[in-house]
Amino acid sequence: MSISEPGRPLGADRVRKAMAILAGTIWLVSAPMAHASLGRTRETVEMDRARFGAQMSSTTTSAYTLHTLTLPSGAVVREFTREDGVVFAVSWRGAGRPDLRQLLGDGFDTMQADIATRRPRVHRMPLAVNRADLVVHTGGHPGAFWGSAYLPQQVPAGFSGKDMR
Repeated sequence: MSISEPGRPLGADRVRKAMAILAGTIWLVSAPMAHASLGRTRETVEMDRARFGAQMSSTTTSAYTLHTLTLPSGAVVREFTREDGVVFAVSWRGAGRPDLRQLLGDGFDTMQADIATRRPRVHRMPLAVNRADLVVHTGGHPGAFWGSAYLPQQVPAGFSGKDMR
């Protein structure tokens, strides 16, 4: 059945019903995915790979496993997991910013809340969040974005910030 039959004007109730259906559909389609990496398990690395459509390679050291995701755009996302599979750090570099909500998970909301409590910053300056539970550094310019984030309390012995580069 169509919303409007030929020769018959739309009634207010039919318009409201059509708008409600349209709004519900838009909300479902645009709702953020529940995938999140930072602080979650190794399985979220695979979810990130699939969502980003990336190629993945992994390297294991005595302290952690590095999962390198190469996105179709050429951007590189690196995700670090502890021996128990928890993602404790991520870094990225490329022409565009990856979906930070995807990479940071709950840390994205923490980062946004931290930023909201500060005085306005110059947008061309790199962003830095340095909290006891989350550290995020990000910056760049069109064509060259970079960043890293880690959970200080989750970092395994033998890991260095230099490893994130």
